[in-house]
Amino acid sequence: MSRIDELIAEFCPDGVPHVRLGDVAAYSKTRISASAVDGETFVGVDNLQPNQGGRTSSNYVPKSGYLTEYRAGDVLIGNIRPYLKKIWLATNSGGCSGDVLAVRIRDSYSTTLEPEFLYRILSSEAFFAYDMQYAKGAKMPRGSKPMILKYRIPVPPLEVQREIVRILDLFTTLEAELEAELEAELEAELEARRRQYAHYRDSLLTFPEGGVRWVPMGEVGEFIRGRRFVKTDFVDEGIPAIHYGEIYTQYGVSARSVGTHLRPELASGLRYASHGDVVIVDVGETVEDVGKCVAWLGDGDVAIHDHSFAFRHSQNPAFISYYLQSTAFQREKARYVARTKVKTLSMPGIAKITIPLPPLEEQARIVAILDSFDALVNDLSVGLPAELAARRKQYEYYRDRLLTFKEAAA
Repeated sequence: MSRIDELIAEFCPDGVPHVRLGDVAAYSKTRISASAVDGETFVGVDNLQPNQGGRTSSNYVPKSGYLTEYRAGDVLIGNIRPYLKKIWLATNSGGCSGDVLAVRIRDSYSTTLEPEFLYRILSSEAFFAYDMQYAKGAKMPRGSKPMILKYRIPVPPLEVQREIVRILDLFTTLEAELEAELEAELEAELEARRRQYAHYRDSLLTFPEGGVRWVPMGEVGEFIRGRRFVKTDFVDEGIPAIHYGEIYTQYGVSARSVGTHLRPELASGLRYASHGDVVIVDVGETVEDVGKCVAWLGDGDVAIHDHSFAFRHSQNPAFISYYLQSTAFQREKARYVARTKVKTLSMPGIAKITIPLPPLEEQARIVAILDSFDALVNDLSVGLPAELAARRKQYEYYRDRLLTFKEAAA
């Protein structure tokens, strides 16, 4: 029998009372001048952290008016978009904005309900699901203050509350340590895989002298510069597009779909990459960034930005994209990068770089091998957050089990 089981058997064998939150706590109604707070004592919905992450210092502090006072021990809940699960157990006193609810235990329950236990109850998935159920508003749902006070919570004896808080504090510490250890191990493994992948890629893309033709890119195909569009042109549905900045962060060797669309009325003023083109960035903060590319394998044309150009050719597009990532290409490319404040690569410059052209069937074989190896590296990249998410779910399940009690008969 666990310590919790022993305490329940001793102090509440027939269950525990369940009461409405409003019976044991209330919202703070005390007002405080905005001039009395600073970045450490002001809490707005923006500096409450998602997923029960507590809060951070505020960059914004109101200069006039009045705020709701909160005290150490109050539970502060972000009342906009409850699904973000913004909540903090206050460790100091200060003022909060109207979008933050300061829940304070009533004086009459100060000896029967621990603030740390109430915080754990209101940090549960069950509470946030309830809060969202009664929230109103589509784009910016807001919690219902009256319904939050109707949420029913268990109030076990103090001995049980304190033991649960102790266990969950310990579990949180262990979880953080395990996450840090797991993340370090997986990141090290991922970095080793990346180095191994780069070595293997370069080996496959190194050809014996005289074994293949080496041809300047300007003779292999043509370059088509994109045309400028800005983020205010983005829409949910419209012309599919690849913004040059996305090639650094969102795309790998190839892509079949895009996440960006432009206003349809821009169609005639844009330039496009077609299926099989390799879209190449011509600017970057570093020499390594310049020349990042993605092979467009999607159906139809895709608009490209004027800080990139489409390389149109008759070779295997994924082979070209892989080669443009190789160490040999990076070394050759560096000769043509203009080293100004923003590094740039001109079309005449990249047109001079020679690339190997093995037979198309050999290109396809190399691509198939590198695709498989690339998938292994990406699987590990996906596996890290997945493993961490699984650990968090394990903690949430254990926490919610500890906070579930049989209700005592009325």
